[in-house]
Amino acid sequence: MRRQFRLPPLFSIRYNARMNGALRIKKIGNSAGIILPKELLAQLGAEVGETLSVVTTPRGIELSVEEPDFEAQMAAAREVMARRKRALRELAK
Repeated sequence: MRRQFRLPPLFSIRYNARMNGALRIKKIGNSAGIILPKELLAQLGAEVGETLSVVTTPRGIELSVEEPDFEAQMAAAREVMARRKRALRELAK
């Protein structure tokens, strides 16, 4: 089961009303980042060092634990779409 957590598009963002804390964007080398509290990591089902998937939504961004076979599934889908391009184009009409 894929666990997801949505963050609103604010620079000082609130996570989970029970925790009622703000996450601040911090400078990390030449980049910027946010520190996720252990409670939030637990809610995501993530651990330190794990990769998170980020998706942009109309309400902001959505974080979820990356599925290990997602890239393999996408590669297979791209292969089928490339091979069946004409058929897919006809079906889209």
